[in-house]
Amino acid sequence: QGRLVESGGGSVQAGGSLRLSCVASGFTFSTYFMGWFRQAPGQKREGLSTIIANGGRTMHDTSVQGRFAISRDNAENTLYLEINNLKPEDTAVYYCAAGARRNHISLWSPDYDFWGQGTQVTVSS
Repeated sequence: QGRLVESGGGSVQAGGSLRLSCVASGFTFSTYFMGWFRQAPGQKREGLSTIIANGGRTMHDTSVQGRFAISRDNAENTLYLEINNLKPEDTAVYYCAAGARRNHISLWSPDYDFWGQGTQVTVSS
């Protein structure tokens, strides 16, 4: 079983930016599609962004399109999420996840095989 460790969360003011990282180990990162999800208190986990194994295709939920950007560095076994123009409603725990298929992307959590522990993002107005 692989391991994913997120970092980069924190407390920021509305309008600010963050770059979340997810370092992978214990599996062949370059053969897995990856995704970012978030869960706010009392809310369901929602899919934000996903990227194919070779990094050549991405997809974002319409709610974050234009503000969020997903990328990956397969040489460094790291997944990133750039978040711009942060809003208070972005406050949540952010998770990265890995799925064991090369030519796939998905914002549906059951498609993923394992998850990181999450990193907290808090946005104040």
